Amino acid sequence: MRIVVADTGPLHYLVLIDAISVLPKLFGNVMVPVTVRNEMLVPGTPEVVLQWVFQAPDWLEIVADPALEPDMGMARLDEGECCAIQLALVVKASLVLMDDRAGVRVAESKGLVVTGTLGVLDLAANQGLLDIEASIHRLQATNFRHSQALINQLLGPHQR
Repeated sequence: MRIVVADTGPLHYLVLIDAISVLPKLFGNVMVPVTVRNEMLVPGTPEVVLQWVFQAPDWLEIVADPALEPDMGMARLDEGECCAIQLALVVKASLVLMDDRAGVRVAESKGLVVTGTLGVLDLAANQGLLDIEASIHRLQATNFRHSQALINQLLGPHQR
């Protein structure tokens, strides 16, 4: 069984662009620590994200935060990223969903395999689960940060 742990970013953006339904199709269940769930409830969170969290689907497994090990490598990360990385290590996750570049570097340095929102969209498009061009267009209408070169690289194989 594949164990997938998510940080806040990919969940937030996949909800915003109405592509969150690809996660259970790609991975089955997705685990998040309580801190990640709580980060999705902060003031200013878009209403659609709040409603999704309040009515979280059965495939989203919200688990207690793991005990955080003192680790200088994670000192600059926010609490959600630290908890997601630590949870992934504890449960021996096969994949971590995370967008923050610093968090990705730390997770990879600890031997974790990581992909972000764009990686999920690419996987889903490769399995025929969504239209990647439309999804990228919706993503670009949010405050998601990305390089145009990466977008072009991602769209290349999918362009008609």
